[in-house]
Amino acid sequence: MRTEEIPADGTRCGWAGSDPLYIAYHDNEWGVPQHDARALFEKLVLEGFQAGLSWITILRKRERFREVFENFDPEKVARFGPDKVDALVADPGIIRHRGKIEAAIGNAQAFLELDGKEGFSQFIWSFVDGAPIQNRFRSLSEVPAETAESRALSKALKARGFRFCGPTTLYAMMQSMGLVNDHMVSCPRHAACEELAKPTP
Repeated sequence: MRTEEIPADGTRCGWAGSDPLYIAYHDNEWGVPQHDARALFEKLVLEGFQAGLSWITILRKRERFREVFENFDPEKVARFGPDKVDALVADPGIIRHRGKIEAAIGNAQAFLELDGKEGFSQFIWSFVDGAPIQNRFRSLSEVPAETAESRALSKALKARGFRFCGPTTLYAMMQSMGLVNDHMVSCPRHAACEELAKPTP
């Protein structure tokens, strides 16, 4: 993963800190509009595991998560049974929380039903009318923990059987997957993600 050189006239978002893994995530992933349904599903599951923890904890375990969750293939995860759950609870490479593991399996089942009926990606993006919201925050204190859009999305997903998808969790997903551009305006990635959000001619 490439780490961008931030020019002298620009400053990374403060939350990126100094950890190389976090910086690479900020510079290459966070805020980039993502429409791939499996990628959105992975992020939903990982944000659920993150609840109560720091995101860097999840980043450090992400590759192991991908291994044991079959690269977040919803069809495969949906078929996980009790023995697989027990194995995951015993795996120190991930977050060993039985409730979150069982919720991930249930979410895969809910994903398959929703994706088959409406298209998971289209459904998620419909809550921002199909185009990223371009915020222009100048300090982290301005950034909300949740929004009307994340509350509406949370309510809709819960009604369809999803769990560990509260409005704060979903706003974090919306930020990271580019449904909203919450890079600080002083960060060069704000302009880069805004450009990526423009329709292809």
